Amino acid sequence: MTKGLSLFEKRRRRNRTTLRARAGTRPRLSIHRSGKHIYAQVIDDAEGKTLAAASTLGKDNAGKTGATIDAAKAVGQRVAEAAKAAGVTQVVFDRGGFLYHGRVKALADAARESGLEF
Repeated sequence: MTKGLSLFEKRRRRNRTTLRARAGTRPRLSIHRSGKHIYAQVIDDAEGKTLAAASTLGKDNAGKTGATIDAAKAVGQRVAEAAKAAGVTQVVFDRGGFLYHGRVKALADAARESGLEF
């Protein structure tokens, strides 16, 4: 079934399967990391809707690149604030196929410090 998939894709599928089993009714904080930017969104899978989102592409990040840990921390804070404004306090963290290190870890820690529980 997973023949021919990259290690990233295998890690991503394994992570999502585990999250679905443990998440229950909690929304999912999903992230995507590219070479230049980092994106985060809180998704309600039951309804198929995005409840809150933030990225380094926004106007709040004027002049800074999204490829730094400081930018990831700022995105984590902004997505946590947007989620709390939408009435979400508990989420499950979906790192996709990305390793929990560097910018991914910085985003998660900043979201936790800003009030999200996961």
